[in-house]
Amino acid sequence: MNEYDGSQVVGIDLHRQRSVIVRQTAEGEQLSAVRIVNDPVALGLQIEKAGTNPEVVLEATYGWYWAVDALQAAGASVHLAHPLGIKGFRYRRVKNDVRDAGDLADLLRMHRLPEAWIAPPATRELRELVRYRAKLVALRSGLKAQVHAVLAKAGVLIPVSDLFGVEGRERLTRVPLGVAYAQRMISLLELIDVLDAHEGRFFDQIAAELRDHPGYRAIQELPGVGPTLAAVFVAEIGEVHRFADPGHLCSWAGLTPKHRETDTVVHRGHITKQGSKLVRWAAVEAIQRQPAGTKISVDRQRIEAVAPQPHSETESRRWSSTASRAHSSLRRAGPPSRPFVLAHAAGAVS
Repeated sequence: MNEYDGSQVVGIDLHRQRSVIVRQTAEGEQLSAVRIVNDPVALGLQIEKAGTNPEVVLEATYGWYWAVDALQAAGASVHLAHPLGIKGFRYRRVKNDVRDAGDLADLLRMHRLPEAWIAPPATRELRELVRYRAKLVALRSGLKAQVHAVLAKAGVLIPVSDLFGVEGRERLTRVPLGVAYAQRMISLLELIDVLDAHEGRFFDQIAAELRDHPGYRAIQELPGVGPTLAAVFVAEIGEVHRFADPGHLCSWAGLTPKHRETDTVVHRGHITKQGSKLVRWAAVEAIQRQPAGTKISVDRQRIEAVAPQPHSETESRRWSSTASRAHSSLRRAGPPSRPFVLAHAAGAVS
């Protein structure tokens, strides 16, 4: 077989600094195995040796964005391997980068690759904004917890609904603390103010990017879903039509219970949690915000009365109900009327 006839399969074991590229024929014969320093140009030159339109696979590991973009620009048909689906590689007695890359190529060639969705650049950019804002909020929450810890050490309890609101901040300035505790309190409050400013900036940018997104508007019609949760659903789910039904979406988000069945024995356990943490958080948060009297709120009270254990199969159904409704809302909204990218990356929204 001519190694440049375009029928080659390429497996890439991607690392932070260097990567291994293994080329195979359609029958599985190894043609080459090379190690390169991670660079789009070097990667493109190696892929050229695989002929036109090669089938290329790499794992969805740390920093895969640049590699996928470079491969697609070089004309390759790129496949992304799901890390959970290939974790069995680590149990081999002989494991090295060449074997890992070759195994990926073998799975793709035999049509047994556990494949992950390759989010387009626009979706990846939106996720970057949404996820970073979530990290800012988590950092701020940690700092606020430290403020409460300092007050607890001094035996101080400030009875206000929002300790970090106007009244709460004013009362914090009058709390008698020792020098070390007071200095820590001043530092914590200053850092909280900085994070407030950054979080607000990213919130506004996300809202501006999604202002004309039909799915973003449609999903906010669900009770308990506001701009923040809607942005999480839209960014993390991406192309909702890649899910055949709400059940597939809930499974992807890790909201469905484990199922282990052999012969006459069936075990159903806790929810898997093997999916988007942000989507799970958003679904649970939306459940908590349900107005009294809504069907989900009534179902929640009924389920909690008979199955209070966390993460039970019954509760997982309640948690996944919001994700199911989100799936239906996004599908009804249809695809965006026009593609969008971040203004800072493209100069203008396309």
